[in-house]
Amino acid sequence: MNDSITSRELFEEVRQLIDTAKQRAAIAVNAQLTLLYWHIGKRIQTELLEEQRGEYGKQVILGLSQQLTQTYGRGWGRRHLWNCLRFTEQFPDSEIVHTVCAQLSWSHM
Repeated sequence: MNDSITSRELFEEVRQLIDTAKQRAAIAVNAQLTLLYWHIGKRIQTELLEEQRGEYGKQVILGLSQQLTQTYGRGWGRRHLWNCLRFTEQFPDSEIVHTVCAQLSWSHM
């Protein structure tokens, strides 16, 4: 064959382009979701700290989870919202979260 590439080589090059784009998209989506969860946890934390009542916090999270589930479907239950809150408590500085999200590869997400 002359200088033209084979159909197999073309396929492999295009496949690599697609795989790389999918990987970059997944990294970007996961970084944004991580930041979203941190911001949700921070907002819940602010609400709970203003009231400073444990029982109130349970009711806030229960009500919020019901509204979010009704609006967005599964995945926004009480456990998930508590995890968002715990995430914010473990990483109180948003700059740390931004930095870590930017440095992690797909295998870390």
